[in-house]
Amino acid sequence: MMKTRSPIAASLLVLLMSVCAAAAPPWMSFVPFRKVEADPNKAYELTEQNGPWLIMCAAFAGEGAARQAHDLVIELRRQHGMKAYVVNQHYDFSEAVEGIGLTKEGQPKRMRHQHNDEFDEYAVLVGDFESVYDPTAEKTLDQLKSADPDALNVAKRKMTTQRLVTFRRYVRTRSGRPAGTMGAAFITRNPLLPAEYFAPKGLDPLVAKMNQEVQYSLLKCPGKYSVKVGSYRGKVTLDQKEVERLESQPLDYNGGGSKLAEAAEKAHRLTLALRQAGVEAYEFHDRHESIVTVGSFADIGRARPDGKIEINPAVHQVIQSYAAESQTVVERPGALPQTALVPHTFAGVPFDIQPVPVEVPQISIATQYAPRESLFNR
Repeated sequence: MMKTRSPIAASLLVLLMSVCAAAAPPWMSFVPFRKVEADPNKAYELTEQNGPWLIMCAAFAGEGAARQAHDLVIELRRQHGMKAYVVNQHYDFSEAVEGIGLTKEGQPKRMRHQHNDEFDEYAVLVGDFESVYDPTAEKTLDQLKSADPDALNVAKRKMTTQRLVTFRRYVRTRSGRPAGTMGAAFITRNPLLPAEYFAPKGLDPLVAKMNQEVQYSLLKCPGKYSVKVGSYRGKVTLDQKEVERLESQPLDYNGGGSKLAEAAEKAHRLTLALRQAGVEAYEFHDRHESIVTVGSFADIGRARPDGKIEINPAVHQVIQSYAAESQTVVERPGALPQTALVPHTFAGVPFDIQPVPVEVPQISIATQYAPRESLFNR
């Protein structure tokens, strides 16, 4: 007997087909190869003109970080023909910051970072992609995740300043996936561009259509704000053959469907479970992510005389209830105990480590971005 797709599955299938229809025209595949400059005496620093979307490959900190980042940029340009750039950012964790919540006296909590230091970080990014849905972005990301550049090869360099390299290799090895030196690469926006560039003009009509049949859609939340407690990312396919396969076969939410559908089903399952437990939960699905929120609030706080916001106690209670707990874990036998944030789970679905208030609808996950010609440009 033929299986019937749920409204979410049908909407996601329409989404996949529309993304493919918006991909680059066929003649683009015949554009002659353009050689990418790779002069070792030049510093290919990221600018506002690059991007607006790029792939974050690796980050470096400490003595020799700038040199290793430069070497990786040149290697990616010379050996792989990729437009690679480096961006330097300074971080200062030595000062106390205002945390979430209030003290017993009603004053904002002051918190200090666990590692009380400051440093420069050098990140290597690859672009340039006009959109997060650029048809070459996913292919380039897969190539980077499986690459093993000499600039990151510890055996050849005898040292590395790549951040978290040991931890990431350990996690990927335990998961059974190849321990690529850039296995944690991901698509991101140009950090030098103003947030206004990425601000949506309004809710994407296709996204609105995806959510209109959802019983507990965030679009139906009566308040102006809610608290995002879970977010689940999908993977949009740009391969026409894959779209045809999805069209001809029912989506299997037990692991055989698309990543986008799996993300949507997680959010849907968690929302229903929370509702059954008496929690005011909502779900929202867009082109690349599904989220779950809890609560409906007219505001997230009130302004104090000093200009800061005193958080709404009801919002704060939701954040505290669903936030991850700090636990002592031992990664492997013989290793020293370490403190880690462990997220809660419900109905087999994990919550986010740090819940955050969001506007209704969730503007930051709408995807009709500002035009390229606007001032400037992530």
